[in-house]
Amino acid sequence: MVIYKAKDYQDMSRKAANIISAQIIMKPNCVLGLATGSSPVGTYKQLIEWYKKGDLDFSQVTSVNLDEYKGLSPENDQSYRYFMNTNLFDHVNIDKTRTFVPDGLEADSEKACNDYNAVIRKQGGVDLQLLGLGHNGHIGFNEPGAAFEKETHCVDLTESTIEANKRFFESEDDVPRQAYTMGIKNIMQAKKILVVVSGEDKADILKEVLYGPITPEVPASIREDKEIKEDTEKKLIQAIEEFKAEFEK
Repeated sequence: MVIYKAKDYQDMSRKAANIISAQIIMKPNCVLGLATGSSPVGTYKQLIEWYKKGDLDFSQVTSVNLDEYKGLSPENDQSYRYFMNTNLFDHVNIDKTRTFVPDGLEADSEKACNDYNAVIRKQGGVDLQLLGLGHNGHIGFNEPGAAFEKETHCVDLTESTIEANKRFFESEDDVPRQAYTMGIKNIMQAKKILVVVSGEDKADILKEVLYGPITPEVPASIREDKEIKEDTEKKLIQAIEEFKAEFEK
């Protein structure tokens, strides 16, 4: 884990955009996991600026978003599809048919989640996952709970999340109470993860995430998925064995 310190929000956004830009340049057909909310807005603005200068090309990029409110259409100005279009996709040359967001209008939660898991698998994995950090430690809409949810699921939003998001709606009553979100396993399977955190009001939760115990009560505290580690170790052992076999020929 590498911690990059920034002097302010703009500096943080520029540093994050640099990392994402490097990923796109190194692998033009990369898969980006994208986030919404106020934290990544500055990062997206910087990426747009560099695109307009001719420094970036999104034409081969695929994206999968973390989450979407259940019950909101893509045209709703508070949906995360609308957010992504407005804050990034409409301003760069990305192929929108390769930008994926959970289907908020799918009433059948099990189907919506299974469909999105299939979408993620079809892309062959996420090269770089961008995350924000909620005041209660949530990532995506993985709220504090008794266990880490593995894959895409429907979640009941906590009062603290509803309170934090009500500023985007006309009234608190308009804030959806449920959302579809990638699970912790989906997120942790990304090859690289980039978390952007800004503001004094998140200092305490960031300290818990970095230095506290790994617990589902603070979802962002997850720093290693045991299943993923075991799978990686198996692949490493297999690669070593294959190398030895080739060397002994």
